[in-house]
Amino acid sequence: MSAPEKITAESRTEFGKGAARRIRREDKIPAVIYGHGNEPVHVILPGHQTMMALKHGGANALLALDVEGSEQLALTKDVQIDPIRRVIEHVDFVAVKRGEKVTVDVPIHVVGDAAPETLVVTENAVVSVEAEATHIPEFFEVSVEGAAAGTQIHAKDLDLPSGTTLLADEELLIVNVTEQMSAEALEAELEEAEAEAGIEHDVSDEEIAEAQEEAKAEDAAAEGSDSE
Repeated sequence: MSAPEKITAESRTEFGKGAARRIRREDKIPAVIYGHGNEPVHVILPGHQTMMALKHGGANALLALDVEGSEQLALTKDVQIDPIRRVIEHVDFVAVKRGEKVTVDVPIHVVGDAAPETLVVTENAVVSVEAEATHIPEFFEVSVEGAAAGTQIHAKDLDLPSGTTLLADEELLIVNVTEQMSAEALEAELEEAEAEAGIEHDVSDEEIAEAQEEAKAEDAAAEGSDSE
């Protein structure tokens, strides 16, 4: 992880939905810092700078927030995004100190191409680890280059940097490389599952008519063959 980006924060003194809307209209983001047994600290952050810092820092972005002249390392824990406008509405941080160990979920990045006619399935997209607050891995890279069907990569197989401890079960399945199923096999499996579940598909009048015409044609062909 690179050095935390420094951002100047304003103290927030107005609360409620109306105040939050006014903050966002000014291209700023309301946020709160929890942790270390202190009362939550409510702040206002510059919108564009914060958005870029969170984008660059990833899921566990660490920021150095200057709150009224006092620097506070803040680890991102929750980012609320407007589902329509896709803008940040609120951020929750946890206060941390340099050298402090924290528990985080680190994303998995799968790279490479597995062997032909295989399917690569990411069974778990994140893995829980303990790391120093200022040295949190941005992601764990897992290569499946040339991997054959049957290849499985577990949490114990991840390459963890020095100072990072695995908290997840060592046997946690991260990536599973399986044999690619043909369209025919997939359709047969779906039909079998539907039959077991008692699912019946409605047949349209047009389909019934087509089936009857086909049956008549087959009967006519059979009669012609018998008369020869």
